Amino acid sequence: MTADFKATRKILEVKLKQATSGRAICDSIRINQVADPLDMTQEAAARDVAVQLLDRESALVRRLRSAIDRIDDGSYGVCLRCEEDIAPKRLKAIPWAELCIECQEKADQMPSQRTHRFGVEEDAEAA
Repeated sequence: MTADFKATRKILEVKLKQATSGRAICDSIRINQVADPLDMTQEAAARDVAVQLLDRESALVRRLRSAIDRIDDGSYGVCLRCEEDIAPKRLKAIPWAELCIECQEKADQMPSQRTHRFGVEEDAEAA
């Protein structure tokens, strides 16, 4: 493992620790019984936002763990779709990037293809 990848791994591990330590979102999902219909609507909206945040956080955790695994197995920095090298500038901006910029742009244009290999919709990554 090169010194650059050691530094990248450390960055990924710190980001992973941050992403997994903030599990207070789960408390926001709890269903509270309220009598007022307006309060019920507000509670439901707050739960929906919390679920979306939790989904996004879970997807990020998977991408971070996947990037650490790719560093360990020597495939880090290679696009998972076309198998070309991912630009160092992109990896510096998004160390957990799985696709080169060209493949990411294609994936962003085709919403049906924006699913991660785990079946979770990805956020658009820009670099």
